[in-house]
Amino acid sequence: QLQLVESGGGLVQPGGSLRLSCAASRYTLDYLAIGWFRRTPGKEREFVAAVSWSGGVAKYSDSVQGRFTISRDNAKSTVYLQMNTLKPEDTAVYYCAAGYRSYPRGPYAYWGQGTQVTVSS
Repeated sequence: QLQLVESGGGLVQPGGSLRLSCAASRYTLDYLAIGWFRRTPGKEREFVAAVSWSGGVAKYSDSVQGRFTISRDNAKSTVYLQMNTLKPEDTAVYYCAAGYRSYPRGPYAYWGQGTQVTVSS
């Protein structure tokens, strides 16, 4: 079964940047749409961004549009989420997800374990 592993989270000051990675193992990401979601305590999971299987189209939530960029390298079976101009309200556990015909908001069949992003001074 496809496994997804997120990395790149951490503590960053407001206005800073982080790049999250979502690496696939056991299978490639070919033909799979990839989405990034986030969750904070007490809130429902929130859609952040998604990229089509070819990488040709991407979609973002209004809250991250213009600040985050999703990209993929199918040769490396890895998807990235570049996060710039981070705000305290971006603090959350970020999850990547993969699925066929899932672009942009799902449902997604495969999920990673998540990586914590904390934006604080």
